[in-house]
Amino acid sequence: MASRAAEKEARRTERLANEATAARAARARKLRNRLLGTVGAAALVLGGVFVLSNTGGKGASRGAAANQAGAYAFAVGDPGPGSPAPAIELTSTSGKRFSLADQKGKTTLLYFQEGLGCQPCWDQIKDIESKWAKFRALGIDQMVSITTNDLDDLRRKAADEGISTPVLADPDLSVSQAWEANQYGMMGSSADGHSFIVVGPDGQIRHRADYGGAPNFTMYVPVAPLLADLRKGLPDGPAGA
Repeated sequence: MASRAAEKEARRTERLANEATAARAARARKLRNRLLGTVGAAALVLGGVFVLSNTGGKGASRGAAANQAGAYAFAVGDPGPGSPAPAIELTSTSGKRFSLADQKGKTTLLYFQEGLGCQPCWDQIKDIESKWAKFRALGIDQMVSITTNDLDDLRRKAADEGISTPVLADPDLSVSQAWEANQYGMMGSSADGHSFIVVGPDGQIRHRADYGGAPNFTMYVPVAPLLADLRKGLPDGPAGA
């Protein structure tokens, strides 16, 4: 009798252990599936944001509206057209020190952008470079890009992207704040948005378009509407022409 009772108790103990193991495995699967679902949903959201950023840029360039000024809404920050350009003294990815004051006699396009985390911003530079003759036709002599990342990181990124446009490092935001270019992006005031500013050969601002602000947070503008907005903002063509 005692042996039979011991066997019964042993079978009961084994059954309970197996049930406990199965319950733990079920909870682990449930937790894993929940985590995978959360990660998957986040990936879909981020993927959607990236696709919208790019299709809102390059894809939209195929539409007729993208060939017209005003196709992409923008603000006009301060300092704006007619104001003297604040000083810019920053080191570029070329290793040289860029001074806006030294560009007297040239028309310069300043492109403030969000930086390393914004691939559409770098695609923007490459697309402008590929159609640079159209910008030259508007009397623009040169373009520089300004962002708030560290210089070494920007050098690596510029090399990876194969761009020749000088990218200026403004990690303490001293220049970005002077131009208020950090008021038109997705990162609050901690980074620049997507601003294009033309400084004439006399050091006066001739055109400004801050595309990066709410509610659209545009991080890419196709070249056709960008050129259309520049033509509208520079109705007299090259300064002094």
